Amino acid sequence: MVAHFRDYLAEETEVDFVMDNPDFGNAVRHRGTGDPVDQAQVWKLLGQFFDTQMDRQLPIAGAIEGINMLAEQADVVILTNLVDSRQETRRVQLEKLGLEARVFTNQGPKGPALQRILDEYRPSKAIFIDDLPQHHLSARETIPDITTLHLCGEPLLAPHIDCAHKAGHADARIDTWDEALPWLKSQLEKEPA
Repeated sequence: MVAHFRDYLAEETEVDFVMDNPDFGNAVRHRGTGDPVDQAQVWKLLGQFFDTQMDRQLPIAGAIEGINMLAEQADVVILTNLVDSRQETRRVQLEKLGLEARVFTNQGPKGPALQRILDEYRPSKAIFIDDLPQHHLSARETIPDITTLHLCGEPLLAPHIDCAHKAGHADARIDTWDEALPWLKSQLEKEPA
């Protein structure tokens, strides 16, 4: 969503999205001065974006195909940090893109929400994929033995995101679905410990 959010801001507002460090909040800046936009205003802009631009967001290369291939072997669910009122809109958006999966919404760290999903599904094995390192930390703090893949497939964002694998919170960091899919399949094929 980052590239689409950047384009939306450029077209519809007087602020720009300049991602040049890991702090997403400071990437939204007043056009002309370059000063960071107040955090409350950033959240308001994000809300407007999700309310009016959901269909504008396109998947990263290989994501739909890769997730659908995984769904042939495993239950796939989406855990997104959108507010609950946007859950159905996200599900419909993904369905239009060719991905039929149950969508869970969450606000904040994802570990506790992930635990609730695992409690419901009771899988013999689970793999958590996310683009942000803080969610891998939360997942590992909540479910220490979960397999995790740090996958940040958005080229605008990836170079600026700290690596959860290097921090010890993810089993791997792979930023393209072409490379991630074989790794994920190999994890699914491993015998449970």
